[in-house]
Amino acid sequence: MIILGIDPGTAITGYGVVEAKGNSYKSIAYHCLRTGPELPLALRLKYLYQGLMEVITQYKPDCMAIEELFFNKNARTALAVGHARGIAMLAGANTGLPVAEYTPLQVKQAVTGYGKAEKLQVQFMVKTLLALQEIPKPDDVADALAVAICHAHWSSSPGGRIK
Repeated sequence: MIILGIDPGTAITGYGVVEAKGNSYKSIAYHCLRTGPELPLALRLKYLYQGLMEVITQYKPDCMAIEELFFNKNARTALAVGHARGIAMLAGANTGLPVAEYTPLQVKQAVTGYGKAEKLQVQFMVKTLLALQEIPKPDDVADALAVAICHAHWSSSPGGRIK
């Protein structure tokens, strides 16, 4: 199963493409899409959508996993992330990909075994599970890979998410 993991944001949207075979994970690609703050929101969202469509076309994932919006004290930040999530989900839906959503707690639990793990622990486990030379940068990319690993974990377990 090839999974496209997404960590959405209007400034940076991280993505990671992971192949899962049982409990074995292999990184196929990972990077991020960036938009500048000088652009109007509509153009930023357009660029994110076009970039995600290119990623989906190039890597042909079987499904998409995206991080759920967590409570944020800054409403403006939460709205911006919500816009980026919507664009990512639209790209998945428009290409027929099943889309699964995971909370940060679920991602941490699946990747580290502890739902309240620190960001650095999650990043280290992503590096380890995917046999990477170094922790992917920026953080959004490592987070996207973690979401993909989370989906592989939950979808292969009894009563798991989409398959």
